[in-house]
Amino acid sequence: MTKSTTDADTILNRAKPLLHQQAHEIQPYGHLVRMPIALSEEACREAVENLNQLLADTITLRDLYKKHHWQVAGPTFYQLHLLFDKHYEQQNELVDAIAERIQLLGGVSLAMAHDVAETTLIPRTPRGREEAPVQISRLLHAHEIVLKEARTMARLAAEHGDDGTNDLIVSQVIRGNELQVWFVAEHVVDVPLAHAG
Repeated sequence: MTKSTTDADTILNRAKPLLHQQAHEIQPYGHLVRMPIALSEEACREAVENLNQLLADTITLRDLYKKHHWQVAGPTFYQLHLLFDKHYEQQNELVDAIAERIQLLGGVSLAMAHDVAETTLIPRTPRGREEAPVQISRLLHAHEIVLKEARTMARLAAEHGDDGTNDLIVSQVIRGNELQVWFVAEHVVDVPLAHAG
């Protein structure tokens, strides 16, 4: 075998993907890495635990919007189809913001569906289609769960001097969810369509 053949084989092997690699986790779930962000370890640990709960519930609410976006039926199909998808996208942005805050605090964010399903406080829904008023009721209940826990978590973050977590929860999670509640709840107000009562 010539040197040029050996060099060509080496180059070809470099282009070959290295498949089925495995190693130990670089940071186990629940383990905190200290970040130089001028917050106590206790504040970071509590925020990470709380934010992972909020993350699981926000992921569940986000996915509930997508389920209802696909399965909505009835005379308000078009409006709800568009609204549910818009709210899905907004919840998806919240998911990313919450997960990034967890990482910034030195934690590990939940990411996989089975972990989310084990953690969420939002009740599991049936797989099949439901009437629009039932879908809306489920969404409003899920929002209420998220808002209740978010308010408690915001207060705890403020008590620990964790202004970043408090700001995220108040300015994005609480305000965003409250606005979505308003837009969704108005669809189940019982008012006449064609004449005044």
